[in-house]
Amino acid sequence: MKRRFKEAFGRQSINRTTAIALVISAWLPGAASADEGGVSYWLPGRFGSLAATPQVPGWSMAAVYYQTNVSAFGTAAAAREIHVGRIPANLNVDLNLRLNAQADLMLLNPTYTFATPVLGGQLAIGVTGLFGRSSADLAGTLTAAVGPLAVTRTGSFGDSITSVGDLYPQATLKWNAGVHNFMTYVTGDIPVGAYSSTRLANLGIGHGAVDAGGGYTYFNPQAGHEFSAVAGFTYNFKNTDTQYQNGVDFHVDWGASQFLSKQIFVGVVGYAYQQITDDSGQHPVLGGFRSRVLGVGPQVGFLFPVGDMQGYVNLKGYGEFAAENRPAGWNTWLTFSISPMAPSSTVTSTRRITK
Repeated sequence: MKRRFKEAFGRQSINRTTAIALVISAWLPGAASADEGGVSYWLPGRFGSLAATPQVPGWSMAAVYYQTNVSAFGTAAAAREIHVGRIPANLNVDLNLRLNAQADLMLLNPTYTFATPVLGGQLAIGVTGLFGRSSADLAGTLTAAVGPLAVTRTGSFGDSITSVGDLYPQATLKWNAGVHNFMTYVTGDIPVGAYSSTRLANLGIGHGAVDAGGGYTYFNPQAGHEFSAVAGFTYNFKNTDTQYQNGVDFHVDWGASQFLSKQIFVGVVGYAYQQITDDSGQHPVLGGFRSRVLGVGPQVGFLFPVGDMQGYVNLKGYGEFAAENRPAGWNTWLTFSISPMAPSSTVTSTRRITK
């Protein structure tokens, strides 16, 4: 029994090189939408396939092109107008509004994975920065009343910004036991990006946040089967510009893939996002404004050598549904990463994955 365990552990360790590029970019953040004015810290889809699989020690770098297009109606759209101060808190409102928002972002994520074990696991520390363009348009009819007086306004206004976003540090600890892999993580938001409480479009969120959780990956390199799931909670600090504080968020990201060869895999990805406590400081028309959304879509990946490093390209996309109190639509991620490759003497002993 011990011998079989050691052999399985060794095969799994050898195949970490195959998994590493997936892991590097699995958690990267970007422009999100929920909570205050339709914007939250957590971006569903940050984790994906092989998220809990340990990596080869050393420096790695991932670059992600992220694109999203979302829309919202009624209260969810009005939240953005309330957020920029166009609806005073003492007004009663009847809303017939539509919000459209788009973002094209580039994310850069340097990460260092330590060779020395910490608590029996593998420690990695990284930070993600982003830059790009975000735009939003709001149109429709708003009726506001103070006592017997009522005013109806029909029209539209838009906003866009090209700049840099917040910084997102993250630390992970990962453990391996044959085909089973476990992880815990902590991450957060350092609010240094372009943000103004009076703008309709921003690349920062205007407040700090802390997020922590854990995950599991099943990876059988001989059969090429893989499944991962990562869950976590987000605590949001108060936005001092607006005196608004988002509630606590719960989220689950998952991915399943099949390796067709040692270099190519296909699969599906998905996420579930649910706010579990009310926002505070919101306009009365919004109530608790708890946000929810589900997403699912396909993915494909390709691994290849880059000199003595491991290169990786991945394309994945999500279609969103069952949204509540947040814009919903679609988003795509195109990832290129480069990372250390396992020693050639180790790699050459790896059994090739075929199907």
